[in-house]
Amino acid sequence: MNTRNKGFLYFICAVSAMGGLLFGYDWVVIGGAKPFYELYFGIADSPLMQGVAMTTALVGCLFGAMVAGALADRYGRKPLLMLSAVLFTTSAIGTGWFDDFTLFNLWRFVGGVGIGVASALAPMYIAEVSPAQIRGRMVSLNQMTIVLGILGAQIVNLLLARDTTVAESQAWNVEWGWRWMFWAETVPAALFLVMSFFIPESPVYLKMKSEVLSVKNEEAGLKEMCRPKYRRVLLLGLVIAVFQQWCGTNVIFNYAQEIFVGAGFDVDGMFINIVITGIANVVFTVVALYTIERWGRRTLMLIGAGGLGLIYLVLGTCYALGMTGLLMVALVVAAISVYAMTLGPVTWTLLAEIFPNRVRGVAMATCTFALWVGCCTLTFSFPTMNAVLGSSGTFWIYSLICVCAFLFLLRRCPETKGKSLEQLESELVIN
Repeated sequence: MNTRNKGFLYFICAVSAMGGLLFGYDWVVIGGAKPFYELYFGIADSPLMQGVAMTTALVGCLFGAMVAGALADRYGRKPLLMLSAVLFTTSAIGTGWFDDFTLFNLWRFVGGVGIGVASALAPMYIAEVSPAQIRGRMVSLNQMTIVLGILGAQIVNLLLARDTTVAESQAWNVEWGWRWMFWAETVPAALFLVMSFFIPESPVYLKMKSEVLSVKNEEAGLKEMCRPKYRRVLLLGLVIAVFQQWCGTNVIFNYAQEIFVGAGFDVDGMFINIVITGIANVVFTVVALYTIERWGRRTLMLIGAGGLGLIYLVLGTCYALGMTGLLMVALVVAAISVYAMTLGPVTWTLLAEIFPNRVRGVAMATCTFALWVGCCTLTFSFPTMNAVLGSSGTFWIYSLICVCAFLFLLRRCPETKGKSLEQLESELVIN
């Protein structure tokens, strides 16, 4: 590949990966806005309404992921990426604009649809335009932008949240601060929309569309994916997708307030610690860019499952012993670091690689839908688990899930590095 073509490849992958950046920002920004909009809408003492506000976008993710595959196979990858940019932009404006809690949730749902579409389409598009020898690294760019979006949201939240000990500042937080946290997303969302006009359609989609037009009797879509020869690879994709969420790391982003307050920190200390975890997330995602083609996908998935299982076991024990302070922050940062280097980027890479061209769109959407079901159940169950079992019991359960996943991956996860999509299809699909 010459320098000019390589530069263009990086450009189109970076544009597609901007969907990941907005995914990360939109997903995490609510964690910093949470203490303030709850007071504004009067739901600070209503766990049910708090849960509704936190999960509305996730419901949108489910819907977006559910329709993304079929629409992408029918209309192409590029139009769906552009649609997600529109959804992100309008959601960012609407969420902070309205004073009604129902409308707040409606626009969070719209943003969630954008997340669902982008999370399914961006890694798939990148995998389809990238050569086999650098495909893992290029798909990992999507995870890199996700964590940059997460860090961006954390920094924006830190900068916009004024001193909570000063009455006037707290009043500003409750009236305007949380609004600007959402509005800040409009800048990268609008940039994504403009730049998406300059990327080409996926060559795999163009080839598939041509083949479908010439072979009219072949079946495609969900019915095709459910044929026996695809079941093994579909099961693998579903388990990998759900485990990325059920490993428990993402509750640290969504419920950072509860986790760090439980570890002995006040709200101001919480914001600082959240940014620390965001920096660790970015640093170790960069490490993943350099290890995913050297160590391989299988090795990194096993390191992630085993490492998190051990860290959560220790973290739960520390909670049980009533320990607080920097040790707890160090364990949380360690968990984020392991996740960022392994399960975070490698999951998206594997999902984009393991499915045959003919069913990749619908299979990727199905697994992304399962991933967001996992995220939704994880997010919704954490407050109840934390209340009933305590932080110790909750993290012990996450540790057990990681151990079970380690055993499954040890037996079923293939190595995909350096192999073409066609070669992987011949190896993973039962004929």
